[in-house]
Amino acid sequence: MAISVMNIRRYFSSKSLRLSLAGLLIINAGFSQNKIDSVQKVKEITIKAYLSEQPILQVPSSVSVISSKQLRDQPGISMLPALNSVPGIRMEERSPGSYRLSIRGSLLRSPFGVRNVKIYLDEFPLTDAGGNTYLNLIDVNSISNIEVLKGPDGSIFGANSGGVVLLNPLDRNADSSYASAGISGGSYGLFQEKLAIQKKMNNQYLNINHSYQKSDGYREHSAMSRHYAQLMYRLNYAKETSQLRVLAFVSDLEYKTPGGLTLAQYTANPQAARPSTNFAAGPVAQKARIENNTFYAGVVNDARITEKLKHVIAVYGTHTDYLNPFITNYEIRNENTAGLRTYLELSGKEDAKISWKWNAGLELQRTAADISNYDNLRGEKGKMQAQDDITSNQFFYFTRYSVNIGKRFTAEAAASINHYKYLFSKDIRSYATRFERKFDPEFMPRFAMSYQLNNNLALRSSVSRGYSIPTIAEVRASDNIINTGLESETGWNYEAGFRLRNNNDRLWLDASVFQYRLENAIVRRVNANDTEFYLNAGGTRQTGIETQSSYWLIAPGSKGLLNGLQIQNSYTLSKYFFRDYYNGTANYSGNRLTGTPRAVIISGLDFRFPKNFYLFAQHNYTSKIALNDANSVFSKDFNLVHFKAGWRSKSKQGKPGLDFFAGIDNLLNETYSLGNDLNAFGGRYFNAAPLRNYFGGVKMTL
Repeated sequence: MAISVMNIRRYFSSKSLRLSLAGLLIINAGFSQNKIDSVQKVKEITIKAYLSEQPILQVPSSVSVISSKQLRDQPGISMLPALNSVPGIRMEERSPGSYRLSIRGSLLRSPFGVRNVKIYLDEFPLTDAGGNTYLNLIDVNSISNIEVLKGPDGSIFGANSGGVVLLNPLDRNADSSYASAGISGGSYGLFQEKLAIQKKMNNQYLNINHSYQKSDGYREHSAMSRHYAQLMYRLNYAKETSQLRVLAFVSDLEYKTPGGLTLAQYTANPQAARPSTNFAAGPVAQKARIENNTFYAGVVNDARITEKLKHVIAVYGTHTDYLNPFITNYEIRNENTAGLRTYLELSGKEDAKISWKWNAGLELQRTAADISNYDNLRGEKGKMQAQDDITSNQFFYFTRYSVNIGKRFTAEAAASINHYKYLFSKDIRSYATRFERKFDPEFMPRFAMSYQLNNNLALRSSVSRGYSIPTIAEVRASDNIINTGLESETGWNYEAGFRLRNNNDRLWLDASVFQYRLENAIVRRVNANDTEFYLNAGGTRQTGIETQSSYWLIAPGSKGLLNGLQIQNSYTLSKYFFRDYYNGTANYSGNRLTGTPRAVIISGLDFRFPKNFYLFAQHNYTSKIALNDANSVFSKDFNLVHFKAGWRSKSKQGKPGLDFFAGIDNLLNETYSLGNDLNAFGGRYFNAAPLRNYFGGVKMTL
């Protein structure tokens, strides 16, 4: 359905959007007045998401890039603040180590973890065949940059109804040897150490990263610790036109889960864990926690066969031991995943008036999960409650054709055919109750185009179909009942937008408006005994506006009191509603989508001072959030401010580079919940985030 002009006018009349646009006008005013530094060009933004590198101005999709600089500006403890600076993205932290990630409202079905968002690490899917992603295993310091494709994009990435995130662990073209070490600490027992070494050996590169992080947590029973080690080997061969890469990591993560609080408990003592009652022991008594030990390894060969033909193949496997004692039972999971992703790229002449590229490939995965549940006897395994063996198989074929005419007009047509099935066994010894759930093949097309009016302004539009199967954690939820009737989500997304820059790339503005109509939305419900289950809730109507801008008011490298000053802003307006949603006799049609704030505004200032001093400040405004489908309870809006300041010198021959930094998070000392338990039974919605807290550290590079 097309987005009406009346709706767009109504959105642009909102107060929060006017504030955001006012900020952009200030940026543009500065742009028009500042011509002295126009010759100083900032590095152009490029992306690799669509199988080959291209300037972001030409990309006919809603894509955001979080650069290594943007990651470095943040505290370096998690990806959360950097990802939340992207419009349309919401990352939450119920307690240290317990992360959730959503794109454009996909949090609806994620009480924890990441669902209906596809995540890749280099060319390797981090999302398993069961639809689950252990994003909290990854250390942010091992990531070079992040690319986010917003909206359903299954044309070349398979099943998802939210979007795609690509984590690029290293710059594939980095051409030097280095070593770095850092240590940092902060409030609530925060400690982190990180080591990185890269060795260049002719045309070979070996990179090793290691980190250890721990925290006592702000709340009672919320401590976490993680050991992470990552290895990446690169070999450039065939006259440096081809590359073989090996990537492996091992992560040992443990974090305690304090449980949600009622409003009265949250108001009286937000640091408390959920208390025990006469009917159920609390998380402290039950020693509720999650232990995740995962090994992941893969090999990718990126071969240039001829000048016009390239072939990429990635093979990988992963093993996870997962332990989760919680209030109602004691769960043990043993998971193994193997997969392959391969594609060909055939291209015409790049300097021709009409240039084109054609891709074709496939991706397949198989995840075998042995899940056992026992009575939880104060943190010890008791009598078995249930045992299931679930095997997930998914594969899809994809193709993409893109054409560029006259360096101005770009058009893309892409599609995938997705196959998916589960195999369940209630008795894994005899397979006596073995049965299969096979989903119909799904066709996921995508059409997009962009037109550059000039070298600095490009318009774009796209239409794409989303499809997301129910995950293992939803088919077999904590009630230990296999729900064979749960259907997949599907939907169509219609989008338009523009990108604007100036001649030296100091100004950047990206804006989009979209409407997504989702069918068979999956929602979470909670039983009286605190176990959960999932059901299809009809459809949703999701209309939104997203803008992201930045401008160097003073170009980096300038002389004077300030060597550089950049202003940043992102704005998200989410008008998301249920439609045709009935739960028993209750009619939730027309209610706001659960878990999604109406408006989010992120503003930042990056100061560069003489003698290598710097300061980064960021403000986050998030409006109230519906905590249940009935819209009877909302969280309060909140304002977060944080600072990071320090001194940084670059390494030179014979001299190490140093970076001393310190910062304050939640400067305004706001009491807020970052990671609400949606549709929680008994009103236990709230998971309090830390009050004002501090961090600091040092990093040395050789």
